[in-house]
Amino acid sequence: MTIEVRPASAFDDVRTVIGPKSPTANVCWCLSHRIPSKLNNELRGPARGAYVAELCRADPAPGVLAYDGDEPVGWAAVAPRSATSFARNRKIPHVDDLPVWSLWCVRVRTGHRKKGISHALIAGAVEFARAHGAPAIEAYPLDNGDATVDLTMAYAGIRKNFERAGFAHAADTTSVLAGHPRILMRLDLR
Repeated sequence: MTIEVRPASAFDDVRTVIGPKSPTANVCWCLSHRIPSKLNNELRGPARGAYVAELCRADPAPGVLAYDGDEPVGWAAVAPRSATSFARNRKIPHVDDLPVWSLWCVRVRTGHRKKGISHALIAGAVEFARAHGAPAIEAYPLDNGDATVDLTMAYAGIRKNFERAGFAHAADTTSVLAGHPRILMRLDLR
């Protein structure tokens, strides 16, 4: 199996990986940290998908997709922190004034997990940010130790996967997800 990571510019492929099963659903699409909460709450059903379709046509794309051949099997959301809610988040600190990029969601489709795809997604997101001039990239994974993480809440990633990718602990946060503390991890790209 050879995994290729590409910019998430093909909306149908993004929908395959992060779109909800029901087109009328008012959840997911990985929008909660990308847009203001008021807009996130206003976008209902098909309007959420339409918003993401617009993001897929933008430059830069809203993240990266992992492919096994032609099949989309994973997603990572990555964008300048200034364009996300992490720019204003009181629970996740800023360690300096660098215009860093944020990597906040790593999702691998059911049936494709435990094959190293999340590692490829993290590496692909790092390269995507680097190609767009990011001086550093941050992630906010769960610091779960050896504890199991509920897969629905594992989207933030786990510390050991980011350590494997070269990220280092940069700060503690007061954010908790699925009962696990989140930490700020960073990789310098300069």
